[in-house]
Amino acid sequence: MWLKRKTGVSDPGLEQLGSLESFLMERIWARGEISVRDLHAELEDRLAYTTIMTTLDRLYKKGMLNRRKISKAFFYAAKLNEHQYRERLTQHLFGMVLNDGADAGIVLSGFVDAVSETDGEMLEKLDQLVKAKKRALRRKPE
Repeated sequence: MWLKRKTGVSDPGLEQLGSLESFLMERIWARGEISVRDLHAELEDRLAYTTIMTTLDRLYKKGMLNRRKISKAFFYAAKLNEHQYRERLTQHLFGMVLNDGADAGIVLSGFVDAVSETDGEMLEKLDQLVKAKKRALRRKPE
């Protein structure tokens, strides 16, 4: 993946997930806390138990999941809800693009062009967001 988490950063959600990781995170977001056994029971026709176990462990090590042990089983739950994850990933992406020596004008212009081609109403919302942010910054004491 080309989105990387900074070494030593404990915040989850700063790394793009692979397709299997995304699929399992969607199941966890829908179910809440779940064990490998319960998740495998839902997906046994598609995924091996060890594949699910390994992927959940990887997500735990990436900081995406909390886990607790009950008897011999681990139960996993998402550290962030899906909205929080997508919000942090978006912020991280824009931070990388705008801070890695890229011409911010080109990036922003491309974004505005993409929005305007996709959804005219979204362009109006973007304009409103920019104006609201400018007002908030003017009110902010220095």
